[in-house]
Amino acid sequence: MRKGLPEIAGRVAVAEWGNLFAVVRGHVVRRRFASVPLATAATLLILVFSIVQHLPGGAKVVTGIGVVKASLPLDVSLLRTPLSLYVPALDLPVWGALAQVFLVFGLAEIVLGRRLTLVVAYVCTLAGTLFARVGVAIGPDHLFGFPQWVAHVRDTGPSAAVVALAVCVAFRTRAWWTGGVVALVMVAEAVVLPNLAGLEHVVALLTAVLIAAAVEVFGDFWPRVLAGVGAAAAVATEAARRTPAGALTR
Repeated sequence: MRKGLPEIAGRVAVAEWGNLFAVVRGHVVRRRFASVPLATAATLLILVFSIVQHLPGGAKVVTGIGVVKASLPLDVSLLRTPLSLYVPALDLPVWGALAQVFLVFGLAEIVLGRRLTLVVAYVCTLAGTLFARVGVAIGPDHLFGFPQWVAHVRDTGPSAAVVALAVCVAFRTRAWWTGGVVALVMVAEAVVLPNLAGLEHVVALLTAVLIAAAVEVFGDFWPRVLAGVGAAAAVATEAARRTPAGALTR
C-alpha cells in the first residue's frame, strides 16, 4: 500500500528537525521561562534602539554608540560593532527583526549555548563589516569591490548574525536541507540583488560554516586536554600527600 503524502511529509520533517525539536523541548521543559535569556535581552535591545532612534535627538545617540560605516576609523567600528547587531535598519519593519532575533537567537542559545551564540553572532557580523571596508578600499573595478559612496552607508542590524546562527544550528542538529536552503537563499539574494547587505550575508554564511566545522572537529579537544591535565595534577597531588616524608629524602 502506498504511503500517504502526510505520512511521507511527517517522516521528512522528523528526519530534518527531529534532533532540533528534541533538544529544544527538553531544554524548555527543564528551564521553562528561563530558557532563552540571551534571546530575550537581544530582542528587547533591538526594540529599545528602534524606539530611541525615532525620538527627537535619539538618532544621534544611537549613531554615536551603535552605527557602523566603512568610512569610520577601524577602532571606532570595532568598538561599535557589538551594539550594531541590535540597531535595526531604518527602512525595514522592526517587527520582522524582533521575530527573527527571538526565534533564531533562542534556538541558538539552546542548541549552541550562550557563549558560542555570542561568538558566532559577533564574529560573523564583524566579518561582514570588515568585508565592506575591504570592498570600498579595493574599489568598484574588482569583482567584490564597492564604489566610494558605499563607505557612507549605514551598516547595522542583526541580519548577518541571524543567518550565521541559523546555519550553525542547522549544522549542529544535522538539519542539512534547512542549512542548504538558507545558504541557497543568501547566495541567490547576492546574485539577484548585488548590494552590500546581500554580500555581507554571504560572508557571514561562509564564516559561520568555518566556525561550525571548527567546533565540530576541535570543539571538545581543549576541554578534554584540560580535564586530563587537571586529573593528572590531582593524582600527583594525592600521591605526594600520601607519600611519607622520609621516602622523599632517600
